[in-house]
Amino acid sequence: MDCIMIGIAGGTGSGKSTFTNKIKERFGDDVTVIYHDNYYRRRDEMTYEERTKVNYDHPSSLETDLLIEHLKMLKMGKSVECPIYDFTQHNRSNKTYTIHPSKVFLIEGILIFSDERLRDLFDIKVFVEADADERILRRIVRDVKERGRDIDNIMEQYLTTVKPMHSLYVEPTKTTADIIINSGMNDVAFDIMSLKIESLLSK
Repeated sequence: MDCIMIGIAGGTGSGKSTFTNKIKERFGDDVTVIYHDNYYRRRDEMTYEERTKVNYDHPSSLETDLLIEHLKMLKMGKSVECPIYDFTQHNRSNKTYTIHPSKVFLIEGILIFSDERLRDLFDIKVFVEADADERILRRIVRDVKERGRDIDNIMEQYLTTVKPMHSLYVEPTKTTADIIINSGMNDVAFDIMSLKIESLLSK
């Protein structure tokens, strides 16, 4: 099956989810979103306390091989069972959801450009960037509201893993992007991407 895969990367809190969600809202079921975050590894052998200390911003924390396998299957017109990650438990859920073949896929994640095999599957690569202060503030709001975490835990994780891993594995991949946009609320970038997707869907 012919399909287009668009990778949307950027640091934590950069606005990549905002940008992705705007596109999804614009095109509805014509576009399918896949989150790299759902492919965090299952860690049943660890206690909750041990799982909270895992470096989730390192590429090894993700089962990228499985995501690559799933994307290749979707390109062949086959459905896949996508894992679901439970951020409140720092572990993969026992549930999955079915992703069916689609004409346009949006694949979102901070590390999706760090693996060349994964990067090569994308027809378009978008990197969303934002000021570091904005990113940490957005992360705090998200983690408190959506993931039930406290400020001390968020700040410790940011300083020990998020910030250094961003410098090592996220920021350098900006050079591999086809398009770099400033924040997920960039209306001009959204309009351009919408026109591109419209042309792809009309074929």
